[in-house]
Amino acid sequence: MQVEHHDLHLEFPEYLHSIQALKEGSEQFGRLYDEYHELTREVERLEEEDLPVDDFTIENMKKQRVWLKDQMYRMLRSFSPPG
Repeated sequence: MQVEHHDLHLEFPEYLHSIQALKEGSEQFGRLYDEYHELTREVERLEEEDLPVDDFTIENMKKQRVWLKDQMYRMLRSFSPPG
């Protein structure tokens, strides 16, 4: 099965420096980032290995991932790097 990867750096390449700065400087962003990547790894693992999981579960995981990505995007858009 072809799996689409959702690494945050691939999703928002224009924010690479801001992602790094927020990961280091914002506890909230760091928690969201870690949760997003854990969830992404799990979804991709389930899809790659074609493991039995009901549609409701996988869709909820994907919805949670979108919600996390939206929260981080809001933070990235409002972030002003120091200097």
